[in-house]
Amino acid sequence: MYPISGLKKPLALLLASITLFVTAPGRAASTYGEQLEGFQYPFTLQHFSFSSQQQPLSMGYMDVKPAGNANGQTVVLLHGKNFCGATWEESIRALSAAGYRVVAPDQIGFCSASKPSHYQYSFQQLADNTHQLLAHLNIRKAIIVGHSTGGMLATRYALMYPNNTQQLVLVNPIGLEDWKAKGAPWRSVDQWYQRELKLDATGIKKYEQHTYYSGQWKPDYDKWVDMLAGLNAGPGHKKVAWNSALIYDMIFTQPVFYEFSELKVPTTLMIGTADTTAIGSDIASPEVKARLGHYEVLGKETAKRIPGAQLIEFPGMGHAPQMEAPAKFNQALIRALSPR
Repeated sequence: MYPISGLKKPLALLLASITLFVTAPGRAASTYGEQLEGFQYPFTLQHFSFSSQQQPLSMGYMDVKPAGNANGQTVVLLHGKNFCGATWEESIRALSAAGYRVVAPDQIGFCSASKPSHYQYSFQQLADNTHQLLAHLNIRKAIIVGHSTGGMLATRYALMYPNNTQQLVLVNPIGLEDWKAKGAPWRSVDQWYQRELKLDATGIKKYEQHTYYSGQWKPDYDKWVDMLAGLNAGPGHKKVAWNSALIYDMIFTQPVFYEFSELKVPTTLMIGTADTTAIGSDIASPEVKARLGHYEVLGKETAKRIPGAQLIEFPGMGHAPQMEAPAKFNQALIRALSPR
């Protein structure tokens, strides 16, 4: 490449203007591979290869050793629908510094994992995949922490594998209500697919600012918009959108709401009370929408349904308190993991 200073002035100015257009914030988004190739994970990304539903698949994961004095415990962090293992970055650092081994996987259909053309998605299947990963890593018992959709998965995991679940922590989990039973309209997978094909950075930021961060925005959040938008805009665009559609159908049609009372492991709910997340609320009637997504109420109601549950609230925070106020959240998380 030749330096701009060595070109004739008009051409140099033209190239400079092109460079500014491409790199200026909001003008152009990054693009990443089908398994998020090109995105920089905060810790070493490894891959677990296994067979599921008659096909070879791969889950990306980070396995971070304790940075402080090891306490012999492992925390597994399960990401949400519009998140990846990487979005747990600050919590991984804090937990590692406190002596925990931390494993943060990307589930099939998400982020650095495979995007199969055909897959029967269920929370049971994703829990089994996670269980296989932990067995591969020789982890017999772990603290399971799930955020958003990862909270539904973490609940299912604890129901399926109570003897392997040391403790359960649910961070603004979705599924604290049955949206379908409350009147939210059903979408077909094809309708979800068409919706996901239109996903872009502008729409992602608008939604995240309103729902995740209580209307606020910090530059630290930009990389997570870039991560999701870049994955959706990359060469795997259609497969990413198709898997996302299948996953949304799983979320909407497979509630864990009715089984919270069956949990038999120590459970902590960590709730940003300003959260309004509710699948289907965007196309619900005003009357139905008004009934959905009241986390300041849902957190308290769910804590009563789970035997012996502890409730930690973050007043005024949105759907992702671990990203909105990481220092405050991580301090509360580490306290919650201490022996009661």
